[in-house]
Amino acid sequence: MFDDEFLRYLHELTLNVDVDAIPEGTLVFPQEPIIRVRGSLMQCQLLETALLNIVNFDTLIATKAARVCLAAGVASVIELGLRRAQGVNGGLAASRASYLGGCAGTSNVLAGKTFGIPVRGTHAHSWVMSFDDEREAFAAYANAMPSNALFLVDTYDSLEGVRHAVEAGLRLRREGKEMLGIRLDSGDLAWLSIEARRILDDAGFPAATIVASNDLDEHIIASLVAQGAKIDVYGVGTRLITAYDQPALGGVYKLGAIRDAAGAWQPRIKVSEQTIKTSNPGILQVRRYTIDGQYRGDAIYDTEDGQPSGVVIDPTDPTRRAKFSIDARYHDLLVPVFRGGELVYEQPSLESSRDHARRELARISESIRRLANPHRYPAGLDVRLHEKKVALILAARGANV
Repeated sequence: MFDDEFLRYLHELTLNVDVDAIPEGTLVFPQEPIIRVRGSLMQCQLLETALLNIVNFDTLIATKAARVCLAAGVASVIELGLRRAQGVNGGLAASRASYLGGCAGTSNVLAGKTFGIPVRGTHAHSWVMSFDDEREAFAAYANAMPSNALFLVDTYDSLEGVRHAVEAGLRLRREGKEMLGIRLDSGDLAWLSIEARRILDDAGFPAATIVASNDLDEHIIASLVAQGAKIDVYGVGTRLITAYDQPALGGVYKLGAIRDAAGAWQPRIKVSEQTIKTSNPGILQVRRYTIDGQYRGDAIYDTEDGQPSGVVIDPTDPTRRAKFSIDARYHDLLVPVFRGGELVYEQPSLESSRDHARRELARISESIRRLANPHRYPAGLDVRLHEKKVALILAARGANV
């Protein structure tokens, strides 16, 4: 299919593109450019699939993790999804993204080794089933893991399992150790956690942790919190690691502008019958406005137009607008990462990005963060970009502008 000269060109190719991107852990909203790539058309096109694969999946899982952790409130969330992940590499990437999104740890030991994520977990049901009875299984586990004894109690009867865990915990205490707690993995988790808490407290284990799992997601966790469940840690697997209710993020990679023969930038647009699929033209940047320490709105603007006007138009409804004073505090989100193919960005640690994500979430109102009927955050096109986009659409459709 290809001639030798072209294949030789590919073999010897060195990327020398410029890349700007929004720092990892930063809040982004629909329509906003996350990455901007500038260079020869061919080199930019070669990067499309790789960039979309990395950014879409990791952003999706980090977002799902953030939603789950917000629903959990003061309780911690542990990611337990490796067995249901989309392959080994998908599991590794998802564990990292889950931690960035707010999870406190992972059951993925390789992710712990690779990224320094705290590794957490419990024994399996098969451990209990391999012994003649549950008491014997818990005693053996306590002997094997005296400093990390957290008992999975629902193999046969959950509340009876809690009582057996108490027996094992009392033996550990006599040996100078302390059991960590118990894990519930089935049944009415709200009621069982309340009853388990009572049993543990009455037996002298008020500090014992109650972990809950069993196909949890942000909606089930929010319901458990509303029911007054006594759960300290939520173990979330399948519905987090696969982003169960939205298994793909629809990020796209589109040509926004191209240089003409004279070197001037010419905006380009992809027009669609669906408004949401019509691209935004230009060399785009995102300006985020801040008032009293809180994020109040974002303006997507074309850097070729100079500074944005402060008037932000909803890209799906041009009658919805927000206006920001020229004196308002702001910062632009896309920052230089590569220049001429050379890395110019100092990548922060995963812990730093995770802390950044936590601070970012705290800078939008609770009404925007809520799961049900969230308030709309004003993120849209600067008025000049909006007018340019409309003119290009009309021209593409042969209308008289």
